[in-house]
Amino acid sequence: QVQLVESGGGLVQPGGSLRLSCAASVSILSLYDMGWYRQVPGKQRELVAGITSGDITNYVGSVKGRFTISRDNAKDTVYLRMNSLKPEDTAVYYCYARRTYYSGNFWGQGTQVTVSS
Repeated sequence: QVQLVESGGGLVQPGGSLRLSCAASVSILSLYDMGWYRQVPGKQRELVAGITSGDITNYVGSVKGRFTISRDNAKDTVYLRMNSLKPEDTAVYYCYARRTYYSGNFWGQGTQVTVSS
């Protein structure tokens, strides 16, 4: 079992920045990848960004150039730096982790990000 604890959500004005953190209960070097999904009411959960143990990253098109995912192996933590936030980024952001490419996701509890003036 992998436990994930998220922090860093909140209310921010359009154009502002936030950094989300996701701390894992295991060495993240033992995981295939980690990252973030987001979900708004009535819509499917959307993959926002992921990073593999080999530091390969991927982003959904709508956040490319604005969001940056990174990892600190010594702290077993993954970060999502979100710049130039837009109202459409408003969602609950969920951290995920996978042990292998084919395994299911472990999930964090979710953190609310609200972009509003």
